[in-house]
Amino acid sequence: MKGIFAVALGVLTAIGGFVDIGDLVTNSVVGSRFGMTLTWVVIVGVVGICLFAQMSGRVAAVSGRATFEIIRERLGARMALANLSASFLINLLTLTAEIGGIALALQLASSIEPVLWFPVAAIAVWIVIWRVKFSIMENVTGMVGLALVVFAVALFFLHPDWSALGSQVLLQPSPHTDETPGTYWYYAIALFGAAMTPYEVFFFSSGAIEEKWKKKDLAQSRLNVLVGFPLGGLLSLSIAACATVVLLPKGIQVESLFETALPVAQALGKIGLIIVILGFVAATFGAALEVTLSSGYTLGQFFGWPWGKFRRPASASRFHAVMILSLVVALGILFTGVDPVQVTEFSVVFSAIALPLTYLPILIVANDPKYMGDEVNGRATNFFGLIYLGLILVASIAAIPLMIVTGAGA
Repeated sequence: MKGIFAVALGVLTAIGGFVDIGDLVTNSVVGSRFGMTLTWVVIVGVVGICLFAQMSGRVAAVSGRATFEIIRERLGARMALANLSASFLINLLTLTAEIGGIALALQLASSIEPVLWFPVAAIAVWIVIWRVKFSIMENVTGMVGLALVVFAVALFFLHPDWSALGSQVLLQPSPHTDETPGTYWYYAIALFGAAMTPYEVFFFSSGAIEEKWKKKDLAQSRLNVLVGFPLGGLLSLSIAACATVVLLPKGIQVESLFETALPVAQALGKIGLIIVILGFVAATFGAALEVTLSSGYTLGQFFGWPWGKFRRPASASRFHAVMILSLVVALGILFTGVDPVQVTEFSVVFSAIALPLTYLPILIVANDPKYMGDEVNGRATNFFGLIYLGLILVASIAAIPLMIVTGAGA
């Protein structure tokens, strides 16, 4: 049993990062419009987040300090402030999407309008952060989120043409789609941004400090990464494949979580629908926990405040105040009447824009012997890290022009 829960942080990070509201919507949209032709983006994203999460966790385990603390000390206040500003603003946008995602999932279960669920979702997130131990939070949320495996089960029950899906994976165009190249690349960047959302690495690093990882725990850190994130990637591909089989041939547009759940309901009936709604709630709730905590982590670590769930709220009051304020701001945005699905789509694209400011500092810190001793990056890790920084830079530069040209993928 200990071996199972040893990977709980990785599972929670993956379920709340790869399979959050952004992934649920984006993969479903992509599957319904492009089939499996963007599978390669998910694979590239999985490898990238594994690469940098491994660095971030190793920095925390070896130095005993969270990544953001070291970034300010190593790179100076200006560089760290740019990193903080980008990641914090993306966090707020992502948190808005996740609270909206919880409400949309609860609407599926109850038929009650999402606006009535917004405050319920935000209060529930705060209560868990305030009262529930970190270990219990990660174990329960991560494991319940595994209900999304129902997409993989549903795919088999849909009896797809496996050779047709395989041909699409190999980048042969789907016979059902006439999307433009610009739209294709816009959604490629959206998928990439959803896979490598900045809060994932900050949560993973700070979670390592919450769990008091040391150098002896590096093997556990690697296990978390190599199990959790690939699992998230497989779930993502299952969502896209289900949409490819059911939605694409019928030309059904994904405008809510109902369309995302439709293939599971068709394959497995009411039982499948109940399971998938449970997975939706757990995944979006887990992501909301991660993003809320990441907001407090980044500001607390930048300004040197006491932070962490292992501290009582009274001894880390500013850390908790930031999280409360973040939830209030997210609610304020949602109460303007904005569509949570649109917020989700914009959040993953803007995440791609902010990626260089997140991952370059991590690569620099992971190569500094002052903090890492003999656990600095090896040549292979640096080689692939630099390749990914190039990809990240290209995605960041191309995101806004493609958004304008394609009308945000319309």
